[in-house]
Amino acid sequence: MTTAMLSSLRFRLALWLLLPLSLFVALCAALSWRNAANVADYVQDHDLLASAKMLSDRLIWEGNDVQASVPPSALSLFASPDRDRVYLNVQGAGGELLAGTPGFPLPAEPHPEGTDQAQWYDTHFQDQPLRAVVVTRTMHDVDGARAYTIAVGKTTHSRDHMLANLWYPTVAYLLAALGLTVALSALALTLELRPVVRLRQQLAQHDPLHLDLQVDAKVLHTELRPVADTINRFVQQLRAHSEAQRRFIADAAHQLRTPLALQSTQIEYARSAPRQPDEQDALWTSLHASNRRLVDVTNKLLLLAQAEHRDAHTRQETVDLAAVALRCVEQLAALADRQHIDLGLDAPAAGQALVRAEPSLLDALVANLLDNALRYTQQGGRVTVGVRCSAGATGHWVELSVADNGPGIPEAARERVFERFFRVSEDTTSGTGLGLAIVREIAQAFGATVVLGPHPQEAHGLLVTVRFAALPAAAGPVVAAGGDAGG
Repeated sequence: MTTAMLSSLRFRLALWLLLPLSLFVALCAALSWRNAANVADYVQDHDLLASAKMLSDRLIWEGNDVQASVPPSALSLFASPDRDRVYLNVQGAGGELLAGTPGFPLPAEPHPEGTDQAQWYDTHFQDQPLRAVVVTRTMHDVDGARAYTIAVGKTTHSRDHMLANLWYPTVAYLLAALGLTVALSALALTLELRPVVRLRQQLAQHDPLHLDLQVDAKVLHTELRPVADTINRFVQQLRAHSEAQRRFIADAAHQLRTPLALQSTQIEYARSAPRQPDEQDALWTSLHASNRRLVDVTNKLLLLAQAEHRDAHTRQETVDLAAVALRCVEQLAALADRQHIDLGLDAPAAGQALVRAEPSLLDALVANLLDNALRYTQQGGRVTVGVRCSAGATGHWVELSVADNGPGIPEAARERVFERFFRVSEDTTSGTGLGLAIVREIAQAFGATVVLGPHPQEAHGLLVTVRFAALPAAAGPVVAAGGDAGG
C-alpha cells in the first residue's frame, strides 16, 4: 500500500466505510450461522423424537413378553440424499436388547426433559458422530410396571447440508451487498469530489502573478464552502498587500523624483561656476532644505508602509496612552517654543488610559498628529493634547484628542485629507501630505477610529479625535512606548 494511496481522500473515506461494513457483515454472518444451526438442529431433533415415539408406540405385549417392531415409517423420516445412517435400540429394564443395533451408546446419566420425557445427546458410534434421542416407556402387566428404553441415533450429514443451504445464501447476499456498497461508494466519491478536482484545476491553471482569483463557493458542497471563503479572503489579503506594495513604490517614485531632481540640478549649478560667499550660503541652505524634505518624505513613506503591514495586531501590547502623549509633548515642546505656540497636555494619572497597540506605531500616531497641528498653527496659537477615558452603551473607550486654533480644514476636505499627499493648500508649510494618512493607517491597525471636527471653543481650528477600546487597569504589564516616532 503506497503512501499516495494512504493519503488519498477517496481511499480513506472508502476505508472508513468498508471497515464498519465488514464488521457488520461478519457479525450478521455469525448470527446467521447460529440461527441456521438452531433451525437445522431443531429439524433433526424433531425427526429423531418423532421416530423414537413411533417406535415407542409399537411396543406390544405378546404373552408375558414385550415385543418391538420397527415400521418402515419410522425410518422414512430420515430419508435424504445425504445417505445418513440411522441406528435404533430398544432395551428392556434389565438391559436386554429387544430390537435394533446392539452396543448402541446410551447417555451415562439420564436427564429426560419436557412433556415427552426425551433426552437428546451427541455421541460417537462406529467412528461416526451421531445425534441421538432416548425416551422411556413404561409397560404394565399383572406383575407390575416395566420400563423400556427407546433410542434413535442418526449421522449428521443431512443436518450439515441443511445448515449450509440455510447459511451460504445469506452470506452470499451480505457479501454481494458489501461489494455493491463499496462500488457505489467509490462511484459516489468520484462524482462528489468533482467540484474539488475542478477547484484544484482552477487554482493550478491560474497565473500566480494575477491576484484576480475568485472561487465560487456556491458550486461546492456546504462543508467545503468555508474552504473557498478562506481562499477568497486569503487572495484578497494578498491583493491588498500587493496593492500596498505597488502604491508604496509608485508613491516613493513620485515623491522622491522631484527632490532628487532638484538636488541634482542644484549640485550641477554649484559646480558650474564659482559663486560669491552669500550665493554659496543660499545654495547650501537650499540643498539642505531639499535634503531635509527628501529625508522627511522617505521616513514617512517607510512609516506608512510599516503601518500598512497586516501583522501589526500580532505585536500589540498594553500601553499607557497618557504616558505616550506626555513623552511626545516633551519631545516637541522646543519646536512649539520656537514657533511661539502654547502647547499643553490634559491627561489622567498613569495607568488609567490603557490601550492595546504596537508601541512604536502608537508613538508615531501621536507624534504625527502633534506635528501636523504645530505645522499648521500660526505663531501665538494654541495646541492642546488631551487624553480621557469614557464609557458608553457600546463599551469603555480611551480618547486621544489634538486641538489647535489654526486655520482648520474645510468640512468638504476633511475626508480627503486622509488621502496620501493631499494638502488643503500649497502655502508656505513644508508638509508632505502623509501625516494624517499615516494616522488613519495606524489607527485602523489598532482597531481605533479617527474623527475630524471643528474646534469646540474657537472660531477657527481643528479637533482630531482618535478613539481606542479601553483596557482594565489590571490588563497586564504596561509598556512605556518609546522609540522613533517617525514624524
